[in-house]
Amino acid sequence: MAAVSAPGQAYNRTRQAYLATDLVLADTHWTRFRGLLGRSSDDFRNGAGLWIVPCHGVHTLGMGFPIDVLYLDRHMSVIYAQAELRPWRVAPVRRLATSVLELPSHTLAETKTEIGDTIEITVPTPSKLPA
Repeated sequence: MAAVSAPGQAYNRTRQAYLATDLVLADTHWTRFRGLLGRSSDDFRNGAGLWIVPCHGVHTLGMGFPIDVLYLDRHMSVIYAQAELRPWRVAPVRRLATSVLELPSHTLAETKTEIGDTIEITVPTPSKLPA
């Protein structure tokens, strides 16, 4: 997966479990538009993640594998969770969401992540990116 920044991490503080240890930030028009399109399930395995900011909803049109999706509010609380969103689907738009975290399928079940959980996301600032 082409990264716009060095990998970060997503941690469920409520469950004390890592959701992603190879997290990529999508925060430009192009990176949000592209998302996971053109990627294979081998490119998006356990530990991978895509944090889309800002975002109120996602789709899996053109994708060939299911994903887990977390909608986060401005306090980084989970306001909606969609496990195993299958390819060629449109997930609901959640107006209160400020970002969406896309994860490999089964991550939510394995970590017991639920609505109301608090997620901590760490991504390197531009000054910390490798040259």
